Amino acid sequence: MQDNPGMIWNFTKMHGAGNDFIMLDGVRQPIHMTPERARALADRHFGIGADQILLVEEPLHPEADFRYRIFNADGGEVEHCGNGARCFVRFVHEQGLSHRNPLRAEICTGLIVLTETDDGEVTVDMGQTRFEPADLNFDADGLATQACADDTLYRLDVPGHEGPLLWSLVAISNPHAVLQVEDVEHYPVDVVGPAIATHPRFGQGVNVGFMQVQGPGHIRLRVHERGAGETLACGTGACAAAVAGMRRGLLANPVRVDTHGGTLHIDWEDGRLRMRGPAATVFNGQVDIDALTATFRESTRI
Repeated sequence: MQDNPGMIWNFTKMHGAGNDFIMLDGVRQPIHMTPERARALADRHFGIGADQILLVEEPLHPEADFRYRIFNADGGEVEHCGNGARCFVRFVHEQGLSHRNPLRAEICTGLIVLTETDDGEVTVDMGQTRFEPADLNFDADGLATQACADDTLYRLDVPGHEGPLLWSLVAISNPHAVLQVEDVEHYPVDVVGPAIATHPRFGQGVNVGFMQVQGPGHIRLRVHERGAGETLACGTGACAAAVAGMRRGLLANPVRVDTHGGTLHIDWEDGRLRMRGPAATVFNGQVDIDALTATFRESTRI
C-alpha cells in the first residue's frame, strides 16, 4: 500500500466465525475515531460494512504488548469482544506489528492473554467472570428471582411476549443476559433481543443471548448485541451462555457453541475462562475517511 497521506486510512476486513470487523492500525498511522466515523465505516450500504471496528494502539499499561479499542456499528465504544480479540491476534501477526505469541492485550477493563495455535485458531484467556447485578449495572430492585443450581435467574419480561422470561446475568468485561429457549432457530430474537438490550433496568445496555441446549457439552446460540443487532457469532456471548449453562447444572465443561457463523469452544475451569475459535482475513484496503463520512452524513440526512 502507498504511504498514508493523512486522512487515507489503511484497513483490513476480518471475521471470526462470521462476526465481521474493520481492523485499523493506530500504531503506524494516526487514527482519530469518532462515533460518526465509526458509523460510516460500519454501514453496509454506504461504508465498508462491519459489526464492529477494532483500533489497535500502543499500550498504556506497562505489561501489555498493545491496546485495542472496540466500536460498535452504532458508534458506541464497548468493553470487550471475544471474536474481535481473536482477529486482533491474527491482525498483529500478519501485519508484522509483533511476532510475540502469546500476546498480552490491554482493553478498557484490564489485560487479556491471547495465543495463536498451530491449527490456525486462536485461544483467548477471557479474564474475570462476574454474576452480581451491580457488575452489569442492572437494577434488580423488586424483580422476582428463581434459584437454579448455582445460578440466580431474574424475571424480566417483554410486553406482549408470552413469558415468563428468566435470565442469567453474566459479566465478562461487557454485560450479558442469557435466556434458555427450546428452539433457537424459531425464537423471536428480533423482538425479544432489542427489547432486552435497551431495557431501562440495564444502565449501559446488555448483550442478549438465546441458548438451546443440545447436550451436556453442546449448545446452539444466537446473540443480539447492543449497538450492532444480531450477529453471526459473539465470542463473549458464547462464553456467557456456556458459563450460564454450567452454573444452571445443564452443561459440563468444556462446551461446544454452534452459531450461525461457526463453532466456538469454551473451557471454564478453576475460575479460568478460555475461548477457542477461528479468525480470518478477508481483504486489505484504503478508505478516505473524510469523504466516506461526508457521504454517510448526506445519506442519513432526512
